[in-house]
Amino acid sequence: MPGDLAAVSRVRAEAMRRLERWDLEHLTFTTGLIISELVTNALRYGSPPVRLRLIHDHAVLVCEVIDGSSTAPHLRRAEISDEGGRGLFLVAQFADRWGTRHLARGKIIWTEQALWGPVEPPAVQDDEALLDQWDDDGL
Repeated sequence: MPGDLAAVSRVRAEAMRRLERWDLEHLTFTTGLIISELVTNALRYGSPPVRLRLIHDHAVLVCEVIDGSSTAPHLRRAEISDEGGRGLFLVAQFADRWGTRHLARGKIIWTEQALWGPVEPPAVQDDEALLDQWDDDGL
């Protein structure tokens, strides 16, 4: 994908069209948010090339954002006055699972969303409980 942040909305729109073709419209809001956050992070902090891959199998939708940097993201505690720093927290709230896979050159940040049953907004989880699931090294 192009290396500028203006590409994020175009990439997200194409992904939403793909979900509609797969009859997964019920996942468009959460997947759109996940894609926006992960692609924006890859373009800002990663290295080219940046790619997005969606994988639809019988039970889950996998979203992968691949970039050329080996630096893995980590959850952090954003202060009230911080402009950013909440993206991975939101991804962790909306995805059923997420993580990082390192490649020979770069990394993949992946998420999984379950396909079965009615999709409801995730339960609000105490931010301390969510952040405590990972050590300081992050994922």
